[in-house]
Amino acid sequence: MKGHYSVLPTQAPGVETKGKLSYTRVFVRLGLLVLCAGLVSRRVFPHHLLFSNVGSELSDAGASCPQVPPLIPTRNGEIWEKMNGIIGSEGFGNKAVEWLGGAVRVPTESYDEMDPVGVDPRWEVFGPFHDYLLEAYPLIHSTLELTKVNTYGLVYVWKGSDASFKPLLLAAHQDVVPVDPTTVEQWEHPPYSGYFDGDRIWGRESSDDKSGLIGIMSAIETLLSNGFKPTRNVVLAFGFDEEASGSQGAGELGKYMLATFGENAFSMVVDEGGGFSEQFGGVFAVPGVTEKGYLDVRVEVTSPGGHSSVPPLHTSIGILSSLLVAIESNPYPVHLSRSSAPYAMIQCLASHAPSLPPSLRSAIKGSLKSDKDMKKVEEMMFRDAAFKSMVGTTLAIDLIGGGVKTNALPERAWGVVNHRIATDSSVSATQKYDTNLLKSLASQFNLSYTAFGSLVSAPDAPAYGTLTLSDLGGAALEPAPTTPTDLEAVPYALLSGSIRATYNAHRGLGEEEGRGIVVSPGIMTGNTDTRGYWKLTKHIFRYNHANAGNGTGLSGLHTVNESIELDTFLEMIRFFTTLILNVDETVEM
Repeated sequence: MKGHYSVLPTQAPGVETKGKLSYTRVFVRLGLLVLCAGLVSRRVFPHHLLFSNVGSELSDAGASCPQVPPLIPTRNGEIWEKMNGIIGSEGFGNKAVEWLGGAVRVPTESYDEMDPVGVDPRWEVFGPFHDYLLEAYPLIHSTLELTKVNTYGLVYVWKGSDASFKPLLLAAHQDVVPVDPTTVEQWEHPPYSGYFDGDRIWGRESSDDKSGLIGIMSAIETLLSNGFKPTRNVVLAFGFDEEASGSQGAGELGKYMLATFGENAFSMVVDEGGGFSEQFGGVFAVPGVTEKGYLDVRVEVTSPGGHSSVPPLHTSIGILSSLLVAIESNPYPVHLSRSSAPYAMIQCLASHAPSLPPSLRSAIKGSLKSDKDMKKVEEMMFRDAAFKSMVGTTLAIDLIGGGVKTNALPERAWGVVNHRIATDSSVSATQKYDTNLLKSLASQFNLSYTAFGSLVSAPDAPAYGTLTLSDLGGAALEPAPTTPTDLEAVPYALLSGSIRATYNAHRGLGEEEGRGIVVSPGIMTGNTDTRGYWKLTKHIFRYNHANAGNGTGLSGLHTVNESIELDTFLEMIRFFTTLILNVDETVEM
């Protein structure tokens, strides 16, 4: 994933003071979201039979966060039971280690600002990875149709027996974040070793996102080896530059699939993203139903040069510094919208988290109708900086440059402000906010001011220098459309039921045992390859069922000592298996 994490607020151990809450950050590779359901499966149930209170002892538990019961395949029940037995076997665990470890041992690094495929030789690392997939998954490559898009993008089509059903699209990415050479000695096991220590598989992108790609492939290869033939087409789309914004990979894959299958041709898309973790005494899965937008703003100041022995009151670097301080000192106003995924997520906490502090639970439930309670919720929840960042538009000054020599006045200085745009905002609103914020300083420093191609200052007015705001690289991205999660949203209900069935099956739980797992809509704070797939369906989910547990399930993402527990990886394979089988026997989408 390109620079994104999502968060769930969590109570610090043993902390609850009179009316005041303390929170610690819990970073979970996922999305956060709303919750509801609809009709699923060839077993056509009335809506009310699709909801439960998850065995909750909380009063009115399901009112604002109803749950779909675990959805166990019926027509495909025999193969599902067989697959569960296989996945739980020691022999399959050894095979899973080989599959993922082998994938990790093929470095597939992508970089920012690479030249196009065919020009930049660094893309050629994906050739050996394709060779690895061909060798590791012979049944897939002898059964599914494979098309390579822009040389290294992969589209597999597993044809079903009934083409009238909309296909299921499963997505992942092949590329990995580069390993900093200066950190190699800090790795407990070499970053491209794929080493298995008996518990964890080590290496770059063992978690993000080769576990997702290999999890999908492993599920399908095993289904094929056990004779399963789908009714509904299953399509796999694997990009190769997600960590570098996805234009060469998913951008081209999206165009190809739109031309090949058509607009809104897929029943649903499931890409990397959310997982599940323990929160306030409950276990919550948070598939991402939307993503924040993206904008990099370049702030550039020019001023006259000269010898540094005769300096002006402010150099271009000094002026830029004042501008950047003003930007950081004036963060975007943040408000919690009742229609947002983060709000739906905390409603699920209030409904299903046993140890949520009573004062917070009361405020969250009351906020459904009371603005006064909503203010209380914001006051308490926004003490968690991570949750506040998830809700609102953020800014981070990530790059800066200027000057060429110590005895020469800098004629140009620049900085880049990265924004992750709230789902109830837009690129234009963010640009407008930045533009207005710097107007007074542009006037104070006597700068001619141009913002995003439009002159802001008075035309032809004398000026000491210039201030220019621009969209760096033209990479601005609007917030993603929100996937439906209302009572008629069959894909969300089916995903939810599959998540709950997977969780129970992996632990050998029956419905009567414990509370199980609660599914809540979530939001991706960053961007995935799904940005290229918006026109393919209205039902896009960022979720791969990664178990973050108490924060140790996903380790070292994008940094030193990345690894994943074998048990976590096996549960991911079980999830993809369950989802494929449930989607296959569903006629409601």
